[in-house]
Amino acid sequence: MPPLLITATGPVVTVTLDRPDVRNAFDEALVAELTAWARSPIPSGARVAVLRGAGRAFCAGADLAWMSRMVSYSHADNVRDASAMAAMFEALDTLPLPLIGRVHGAALGGGAGLAAICDIVVAADDAVFGFTEAKLGIVPAVIAPYCVAKIGTSAVRELFLTAARFSAARAREVGLVHAVAPEAGLDAAVDAFVQELMTSGPEAVVAAKRLIRDVAGQPAAHVGALTAETVAARRVSAEGQHGMRAFLEKRRAPWAGDE
Repeated sequence: MPPLLITATGPVVTVTLDRPDVRNAFDEALVAELTAWARSPIPSGARVAVLRGAGRAFCAGADLAWMSRMVSYSHADNVRDASAMAAMFEALDTLPLPLIGRVHGAALGGGAGLAAICDIVVAADDAVFGFTEAKLGIVPAVIAPYCVAKIGTSAVRELFLTAARFSAARAREVGLVHAVAPEAGLDAAVDAFVQELMTSGPEAVVAAKRLIRDVAGQPAAHVGALTAETVAARRVSAEGQHGMRAFLEKRRAPWAGDE
């Protein structure tokens, strides 16, 4: 069975980690499939992607069988293996669509890393998170850039070093999660974000996502030319023209649907 299930309903692409027997833990095949999907052309009409897990959990980290193979890997083998996972996270982080994470059950290790690269995360109120690698004598290295960017150095210092598991409420407190709901209400909570995204210009959303990545951590003086050019390009774009004229004429933008 393929480890990834991809479905499309209107503008929403749903990507399901489909290894429920191992709580959707990573192995080489799942890493390769996620990378391939993230690098593939965006389907026509797609405006948002939702990442979720089948069964009882979102993603419980590394597959035990995969870990048992790692024990005997050489240094070169480990570099190759970790580089593949790093490429997966980079491909997901640069996905030219807004990515919503729908988290239930466990999001541990690399699973918590997936939450870090999602633009918006909705979690069940009983979901459990953890950057648990240090408990095994290893470190959450490939996800570190995304975690630091998402929740900041202070929270990362606590959560990486203790490797403690933490609640959805704590995840929201540090910024890893944006909304918490009972598991029965997760789909409705995700859909609320989807509907909000539908009111924004699809090209503007992609441009904004790219801009955030480009300016993060940069002094304002270093990115002034980039931000000015971005504003100018969006204002003269067809989408920008339609959106500004719709606002001035007190009507809905064409991408936001009918009145």
